[in-house]
Amino acid sequence: MNEQSARIRVWIDADACPKAAKDQVVKFALKRHFEVLLVAGQAQVKPAYACVRLIVVPSGLDAADDYLVEHAVSGELVICSDVPLADRLVKKGVAALDPRGKEFDEGNMGERLAVRNLFTELREQGQVGGGQGPYGERDKQAFANALDRILTRLLRS
Repeated sequence: MNEQSARIRVWIDADACPKAAKDQVVKFALKRHFEVLLVAGQAQVKPAYACVRLIVVPSGLDAADDYLVEHAVSGELVICSDVPLADRLVKKGVAALDPRGKEFDEGNMGERLAVRNLFTELREQGQVGGGQGPYGERDKQAFANALDRILTRLLRS
């Protein structure tokens, strides 16, 4: 393991992340030699690799989110689909990527928060149904491509 990749850690908001995305991160970690930290509010199956750690936080509203914001540092990556969490991370200089391959950054956070808030309101009013569609092959490929691009950028900086 070279010294530079040993410093990179990829955090995963594990409760909401699709298994296929978690598996993809572990594959990259085995190839590029970095640590993966699964943060969850409930017990999870941890892949049996030394590069993967499971951190189960006490249950509670936003407990895993708060843990991620407190422990992830600039130069690291967090995989999450929670837009307010991503906003907190980006403001701290932490890279954030959703499991469908869309990177959160300072340039798109305002728009992503506005869209999220609009859909929350529409759902509460019963005007739209819940959630995203199934996690498909296109999502997996977009995620793998974005993960590769972000890891390459983090290793260079």
